[in-house]
Amino acid sequence: MEGFKAQLLLVLIEKINLGIIVLDAALRIQHWNAFVAERCAIPLEQASGQPFVEIFPQAHSPAFARIVELAHGDSQHVYNHWLEMPPLKLQANSPESDRLALQSNLFFPFNTPDGSQYFGLVVYDTSVVAQANEQLKAALKALGSKQAEQDQLLRKLETANSQLLQSEKMAAIGQLAAGVAHEINNPIGYVFSNLKTLDGYVRDLLKIVDAVEGVADLDELRQLKRNLEYDYIRGDVAALISESEDGIDRVKRIISALKDFSHIEEDEFRPADLHRGLDTTLNVVNNELKYKAEVIKEYGELPEVECIQSQINQVVMNLLVNAAHAIEQFGRITLRTGRDEDWVWVEVEDTGGGIETKLLNRIFEPFFTTKPVGKGTGLGLALSYNIMQKHSGSIEVHSEVGVGTRFRLNLPIAQPSAKPEQDGSSL
Repeated sequence: MEGFKAQLLLVLIEKINLGIIVLDAALRIQHWNAFVAERCAIPLEQASGQPFVEIFPQAHSPAFARIVELAHGDSQHVYNHWLEMPPLKLQANSPESDRLALQSNLFFPFNTPDGSQYFGLVVYDTSVVAQANEQLKAALKALGSKQAEQDQLLRKLETANSQLLQSEKMAAIGQLAAGVAHEINNPIGYVFSNLKTLDGYVRDLLKIVDAVEGVADLDELRQLKRNLEYDYIRGDVAALISESEDGIDRVKRIISALKDFSHIEEDEFRPADLHRGLDTTLNVVNNELKYKAEVIKEYGELPEVECIQSQINQVVMNLLVNAAHAIEQFGRITLRTGRDEDWVWVEVEDTGGGIETKLLNRIFEPFFTTKPVGKGTGLGLALSYNIMQKHSGSIEVHSEVGVGTRFRLNLPIAQPSAKPEQDGSSL
């Protein structure tokens, strides 16, 4: 039975796809298996009893000596992976390579039953592992390339989203252009009229001034002043100038509001006065609102909020214009603000027709609109939703058919350092 076990072990050693070499205590070759015999091109009979370093001269190195020292002195099993200059120069049993490109060794001591010390040297061909590793590197490199492509696509998507945001903003202003033009035309009209009146007043006043040198007495000058209605002119000039200043100031406010509203360079979060932004937006859409609704402002006490104010202005403008379009005759739009601990909120409520329940789940879809052709792009609420996500906030809507609709914007006072993903709007 013992002989049969020894025979089985010998067959295993000869068939295993590993190199096995047995050395005596003096590191002389005692035996090696078929794996080594096939690859070193030296018959075992010729190598048997020869010093290991004579058969394999490349093993005569400090690195291999250190391995032997560790195994001999501390009875350790020493494993080593050779990236270059392995101690055994074995020919690869493959046409693809002239030798084992990579090699790992296990060197260990063992004793026979009679107490004699021997060493075992197991040789691993790690070329296949290395090839797999190279394939892994290639796969990782390809993955990195794909990641770079995805990063580039994301940057393009961000650019496209920014351009879409600006396009929608300008489209909204375009839809309001007639109203804005009307808002500007009114003050410009009466300023122009006042200038024409002032021109006549100045001519009359110059006549009085020129007559000072030619009149015979003061009575004649007083009569000229009465004829030219000097007292009336004097009082009306101040009123005309004051009215004209108000008109020009109104134009300046409209232009300033348009400039603030359509500002495209702003892309950083900064502390901002939300109430100032709301008033700016009201100035831009005033002509759209004043014929449809009474606007009521119910502002609470708000701190400065970290946001991109022009984008928040755009969201509010979308809500205000939608509110105006929802009102059939003449109604009321209420603009409210308030604070809830570390959050602030802005509400736009109208007394319009409301939104049907079946449509509430779709109002934030891109290009979905209930407005007639030419009245909207269907992007206003979709972009508003994206803007609120970008601000780590949310947008809520409550609507009742025949009663009206209320939108609420929720914003953190300070932006979190790492913005969490938002679940979306609460319906």
